Amino acid sequence: MSEYLEKAEEKMMGVIDNLEYNLKAIRTGRASAQMLERVQVDYYGAMTPINQLSRVQVVEGTQLVIKPYDRQSTKAIAHAIAAANIGLNPQAEADMIRINVPQLTQDRRNQLAKEAAKYGEEAKVNIRAARRDCNDAIKKNKDIPEDERKSLLEDCQELTDQYIKDIDKIVDTKKKEILAV
Repeated sequence: MSEYLEKAEEKMMGVIDNLEYNLKAIRTGRASAQMLERVQVDYYGAMTPINQLSRVQVVEGTQLVIKPYDRQSTKAIAHAIAAANIGLNPQAEADMIRINVPQLTQDRRNQLAKEAAKYGEEAKVNIRAARRDCNDAIKKNKDIPEDERKSLLEDCQELTDQYIKDIDKIVDTKKKEILAV
């Protein structure tokens, strides 16, 4: 594999990783610690992820229990969850926070499925941008013989097609997960 295709594949793998990270944050019908992955807490002046300040547990599949390592941070964590605008209502107790995760309505499920599709489309755009960069680099290099150049461009297109299929599979799986009642 040429250096051009290796660079393109590296970029495309990064796009897939980013897509999977974004889709983790979209909630499904069940409670999951990943729902809070993007929530940042102002902890003594530094924005810190919740999972570094506390232990997040799922109880009975419908409730999250957050136990801060530092009891003083309980209110700050509850405030950060409420401010994150993810549709969760934290209830702070003495040394922990409880969050009841309500069942999703069908409208909300459809909204979240559209959001997943939007992330998928953004990923496809980024994959195509990586293909364009690869194609441009191949075309600019005049040292590559014409037939080899044509072969490299075809290989780049095949790589792009494969990653687009992967994105479709990942998004379809997430949409089925969201829409399952």
